[in-house]
Amino acid sequence: MDSHDLRIGDAEREQTMAVLREHFAQGRLTHEELDERLDQTLASKTARDLAKVTADLPGAHQQVPGYRDPLPQYGMGDWKDAMAAHRHQVQSMHQAQRDMRHSMHQAHREMRRQWREQRGNQPWRHHHRGPHPFLGVLFVFMVLGLIFGGFGIFKVLLVVWLGAMLFGLVHRRFHHRR
Repeated sequence: MDSHDLRIGDAEREQTMAVLREHFAQGRLTHEELDERLDQTLASKTARDLAKVTADLPGAHQQVPGYRDPLPQYGMGDWKDAMAAHRHQVQSMHQAQRDMRHSMHQAHREMRRQWREQRGNQPWRHHHRGPHPFLGVLFVFMVLGLIFGGFGIFKVLLVVWLGAMLFGLVHRRFHHRR
């Protein structure tokens, strides 16, 4: 039996498809021809079938993987070189991520510094912590209303006090996010 009649594997098909794509890139094949030949390549079962796909292209006798041509043998040095290159690429990606985080932190610090300078130039715009003083006054009126005015005025003042507390919390939450 001829070695070209032996069955081929995915590696040979992939190699032939890469060759076809290269011929397409060089303008020897149209898009339709490339699609047709890729389909033929995927349907190929033997090296002879692959040879038919690339027979009319330059260098066809060198491009078709056959069982007479030995597959390239990769030594341990090639593997180590590939692993070293991969390690170097991963390390460079990690360094790029660290640099990006560092620049973001610096930009954030600079924005905070500018904000503090602006706030420092306007002392009346100090940052207020805790409830608004109006809530304390409203609470005193609520207690006095309960004592002297009865339960009706207490309910009205309680609703106003709770609304003011809720408004203050929401306002503070959205004010701090900016």
